[in-house]
Amino acid sequence: MKKIIVFAFLTLSFGTAFAQNNAYWQQHVDYKMDVTMDVKNYKYNGKQELVYTNNSSDTLKKVYYHLYNNAFQPGSEMDARVQTIKDPDARMVNKIKVDGKDVKESRIKTLKPNEIGYLNITNFKQDGVTAATKTAGTILEVTLAKPILPNTKTTFTLDFAGQVPVQIRRSGRNNVEGVELSMAQWYPKMAEFDFEGWHADPYIAREFHGVWGNFDVNITIDKDYVLGGTGYLQNKNEIGYGYQDAGVVISIPKKTKTLTWHFNAPMVHDFTWAADKEYIHDVVKGPNNVDLHFLYKNNPKYIQNWKNLQPKTVELMNVYNQTVGDYPYKQYSVIQGGDGGMEYAMCTLILGQGTFEGLLGVTAHEMAHSWFQHVLASNELKHGWMDEGFTSFLEDFGSNEIADKKVENPFAGAYKNYYSMANSGKELPQTTHADRFDENRVYSITSYSKGEVFLAQLIYLVGKENLMKTLKKYYSDFKFKHPTPNDIKRSAERVSGANLDWYLTDWTKTTNTIDYGIKSVEENGDQTKISLERIGRMAMPIDLLVEYTDGTMESFYIPLRMMNFEKENPTPAIKRTVLSDWAWAFPTKEFTIAKAKSSIKKITIDPSGLMADVKQENNVYKQ
Repeated sequence: MKKIIVFAFLTLSFGTAFAQNNAYWQQHVDYKMDVTMDVKNYKYNGKQELVYTNNSSDTLKKVYYHLYNNAFQPGSEMDARVQTIKDPDARMVNKIKVDGKDVKESRIKTLKPNEIGYLNITNFKQDGVTAATKTAGTILEVTLAKPILPNTKTTFTLDFAGQVPVQIRRSGRNNVEGVELSMAQWYPKMAEFDFEGWHADPYIAREFHGVWGNFDVNITIDKDYVLGGTGYLQNKNEIGYGYQDAGVVISIPKKTKTLTWHFNAPMVHDFTWAADKEYIHDVVKGPNNVDLHFLYKNNPKYIQNWKNLQPKTVELMNVYNQTVGDYPYKQYSVIQGGDGGMEYAMCTLILGQGTFEGLLGVTAHEMAHSWFQHVLASNELKHGWMDEGFTSFLEDFGSNEIADKKVENPFAGAYKNYYSMANSGKELPQTTHADRFDENRVYSITSYSKGEVFLAQLIYLVGKENLMKTLKKYYSDFKFKHPTPNDIKRSAERVSGANLDWYLTDWTKTTNTIDYGIKSVEENGDQTKISLERIGRMAMPIDLLVEYTDGTMESFYIPLRMMNFEKENPTPAIKRTVLSDWAWAFPTKEFTIAKAKSSIKKITIDPSGLMADVKQENNVYKQ
């Protein structure tokens, strides 16, 4: 195992360095943590050593840490947000009666002192010298003992004391399915500093951003607990519980009260674990000799679902590898825990007592995050659509690939959700910070569905083959980095040769919509003049299908001038005519086909359904 880890680390480090150029830099962290868990009181104490490498050209006088546990306290920003947002997350509220009316009350608001979460920091030192700290909610601000110069390292040490909150959102104790410890966002985590500056955002229930680095973690806990999570277990032949090598017999003395689990995780940006006394632990081999771990409660009602999940997970990983690129680590763990489904480095926490279809669906989604968040680490608070949307695309594509019956458009659900939002008048641009959305629903559709449509619509714009090549190039060029929206756009441009800046701008930075219509179909002697109109602000190339009364079909393609691109015929079996391009400033486009109007049965704008036209009733002409 150690040889595998060293090789994997060298591979990842080399790949990162090779892919970078002089203009790109990112910070690096090396964590060493020793934590002791008090399972009776749900408290823990730990020591952390963090070697911080400043690869920027800035001299840093302060650094910031996230203390996520502090969000789970009455009066916190997360508590305030739950109380004021229009549609609070159902997991975070209790329904109560006030004056005979149903009211949603924040669960955080009512937490007792022994139920809250906290993370207290003491004894903070930089290279052995005490540094001043200040805690404000979920952020620790550190005024350094000495500045960190560009291209230098420094070592931070600290002690931390935490309490695991009652399970409310993601992390916590005793979730609805009885999993005792879901240890996500549990340690003092260095905030990201990049070309935009510090990203020391408070934790208000959205998602995360982290610094790439290596984790060496020792967790001491009651010996009856089975653990799973990020990284590789270094002392598996001392721990057992299904991790040991074949043929190894584990014998733990009866007098032993605790075990120390030693994990190593190379080149990740987070570390998560879960623990329960009733976990069943199965291991199956995935593609490229990856160990797939499944940890789930010993509940006879759901065991078969978890057994059936395992070969399907292997199939999904294989499709994801082929579609985007190889999963770069040698283990992935699917763990029952948390409050629904949430991705973490080399693992996921999911609920496990629903239907098999639900279990498979959430696994398909959360595992897909391993490519689009835990290898391509976009800032989820600023560009959530790059993570959730691209993950949803991969989930729907992969799930369709392994389905018994495939559908023609596996992304149709995302389009439907997007149309609902776009026509509601509530849409905000995808550039909106995740914490600033007025409604959870709008945030979700913007990130998941509209983000998925961004990729699916590229099939319409540049063709499926180019889109699939784009995904592989994007992954290859930006893995173990922090890609931004321009990076996926440039990958698509480099692959296809199309100009796509207009697409990125209109789709992600505005709420401009696509709306085209067939304005008129007129007899013109023995020919037919067709007039199309652009009603929405956002321009697109046009695929048009004409079906004739004799059963034949003909397609027409109108390139978009500012794309400077001509897409290959997506349906070679149907004759296609490429017309002159359509410039955005012209609201209408006319052309003539060499057949009488009486011979036309139907005309359809975008028969593929991959152009996200928000009002499609005017996209079809019938006689």
